[in-house]
Amino acid sequence: MKDAFFCKYIDINAKEGFFMLPERRYFLFLMKQIPSLSNVQLLKMLQYLENYHCKQVSFLELCDALQLRTKMKEVLITSYEKILKNEKKWQLNYQNEKFITLLDEAYPSCLAEIYNPPVLLFYRGDIQLLSKSSLALIGSRAATSSGRKVIERLVPGLVRAGIPIVSGLARGIDTYAHQMTIRQKGSTIAVIGSGLERTYPKENFRLQQFIAKNHLLVTEYPDDTPPFSYHFPMRNRIIAGITQGTCVVEARRRSGTLITAQYALEAGRSVFCVPGDSTKPTTEGCHELIQQGAKCIWKSEHIIEEFL
Repeated sequence: MKDAFFCKYIDINAKEGFFMLPERRYFLFLMKQIPSLSNVQLLKMLQYLENYHCKQVSFLELCDALQLRTKMKEVLITSYEKILKNEKKWQLNYQNEKFITLLDEAYPSCLAEIYNPPVLLFYRGDIQLLSKSSLALIGSRAATSSGRKVIERLVPGLVRAGIPIVSGLARGIDTYAHQMTIRQKGSTIAVIGSGLERTYPKENFRLQQFIAKNHLLVTEYPDDTPPFSYHFPMRNRIIAGITQGTCVVEARRRSGTLITAQYALEAGRSVFCVPGDSTKPTTEGCHELIQQGAKCIWKSEHIIEEFL
């Protein structure tokens, strides 16, 4: 049965311009195509629809629910009208795109618990990996030989324990964590800050393609979305949200790695840190986290104990 969704006319100044809501997944998919609509706003929109069991609503009413200013309403409606003009394109994309929403059973309950959970996740690969207890293994983009040795020491034991390794496919520790997990024939999940059709950094193109085919690649951004800098702190909340614990191998003070650790702490997840040479700036973040209560570890058994 075709979703009763598209209307030909929307009046920004009147409530007579009603449209029927589609099947909810389709509605969320379409809303994600509007760059100016934030995840927080989309959550509010979804909450409004769920609270009032809306089957028919005006677009203006939805905008009012978001408490948007007039200019933002106009931007939102203009964007939406562009979607309406390409109905067949979006229906085809909807049918071909792989994604899960906050409304789906496959959506990880641990991710739904965090503040501002992504309403929708696009993915390629084995979505069942999200149902397993996993560990975020993250660190500095400027990885040192010591940091790489720590990864080499931790990953084999974690793989033997059947724990999927999650990271952000960034340069340095993230990349090495993915590579080492693959080398040990474990499972890895990469959470990226762009659309699935984009690769950042460029040198990880083959690695990203391999993960998408043989493991799991996820993002909250539509296919061709560029890797804007502000996406990465948002990406970090997903890394912390889908995992049961976060292990920081190397981190400078005020680094993005510490943002992920903070998200994990706020979500009530375990945070592990590997101590290092106190004279090196790449260990300052780890030592600060340990001082604040993160678990000091240096072998995989320390982490595995928390998962059993």
